[in-house]
Amino acid sequence: MIAVALQGDTVDMIAYRHFGYTAAVTEAILELNPGIAELGVFVPEGTSVTLPNQTAIDTPTVKLLQLWD
Repeated sequence: MIAVALQGDTVDMIAYRHFGYTAAVTEAILELNPGIAELGVFVPEGTSVTLPNQTAIDTPTVKLLQLWD
Protein backbone atom coordinates (compact mmCIF):
# COMPACT_ATOMS: atom_id res chain seq x y z
CA MET A 1 0.00 0.00 0.00
CA ILE A 2 1.18 3.53 -0.74
CA ALA A 3 0.38 6.56 1.41
CA VAL A 4 0.97 10.17 0.45
CA ALA A 5 2.42 12.43 3.14
CA LEU A 6 0.36 15.40 4.20
CA GLN A 7 1.79 18.72 5.36
CA GLY A 8 3.58 18.29 8.69
CA ASP A 9 3.52 14.47 8.60
CA THR A 10 6.16 12.39 10.33
CA VAL A 11 6.69 8.68 9.73
CA ASP A 12 5.03 8.00 13.09
CA MET A 13 1.98 10.06 12.14
CA ILE A 14 1.60 8.21 8.84
CA ALA A 15 1.88 4.87 10.66
CA TYR A 16 -0.72 5.86 13.25
CA ARG A 17 -3.15 7.25 10.67
CA HIS A 18 -3.14 4.01 8.65
CA PHE A 19 -2.68 1.34 11.34
CA GLY A 20 -3.89 2.95 14.58
CA TYR A 21 -0.60 2.25 16.37
CA THR A 22 3.11 2.84 15.78
CA ALA A 23 4.81 -0.10 17.53
CA ALA A 24 6.91 -1.97 14.94
CA VAL A 25 5.18 -0.11 12.07
CA THR A 26 7.54 2.87 12.09
CA GLU A 27 10.57 0.58 11.82
CA ALA A 28 8.95 -1.38 8.98
CA ILE A 29 8.20 1.84 7.07
CA LEU A 30 11.78 3.01 7.47
CA GLU A 31 13.04 -0.34 6.14
CA LEU A 32 10.69 -0.25 3.14
CA ASN A 33 11.58 3.35 2.23
CA PRO A 34 15.36 3.72 2.09
CA GLY A 35 16.40 7.35 2.36
CA ILE A 36 13.19 8.59 3.95
CA ALA A 37 14.98 9.25 7.26
CA GLU A 38 17.39 11.58 5.47
CA LEU A 39 14.46 13.81 4.47
CA GLY A 40 14.24 15.07 8.05
CA VAL A 41 11.72 14.80 10.84
CA PHE A 42 8.85 15.96 8.66
CA VAL A 43 8.23 14.02 5.46
CA PRO A 44 7.78 16.52 2.62
CA GLU A 45 4.16 16.98 1.57
CA GLY A 46 3.25 14.79 -1.41
CA THR A 47 5.98 12.20 -0.77
CA SER A 48 4.84 8.65 -1.56
CA VAL A 49 5.49 6.32 1.36
CA THR A 50 5.31 2.54 0.96
CA LEU A 51 3.48 0.92 3.87
CA PRO A 52 4.00 -2.66 5.06
CA ASN A 53 1.28 -5.30 4.91
CA GLN A 54 -0.56 -5.67 8.19
CA THR A 55 0.42 -9.35 8.34
CA ALA A 56 4.11 -8.57 7.86
CA ILE A 57 4.33 -6.50 11.04
CA ASP A 58 5.56 -8.20 14.19
CA THR A 59 3.67 -6.37 16.88
CA PRO A 60 5.26 -6.80 20.25
CA THR A 61 3.07 -8.48 22.82
CA VAL A 62 3.19 -7.37 26.40
CA LYS A 63 2.43 -9.88 29.10
CA LEU A 64 0.42 -8.15 31.77
CA LEU A 65 0.68 -9.08 35.40
CA GLN A 66 -2.73 -9.87 36.80
CA LEU A 67 -3.50 -8.94 40.38
CA TRP A 68 -4.35 -12.50 41.46
CA ASP A 69 -1.66 -14.41 39.54
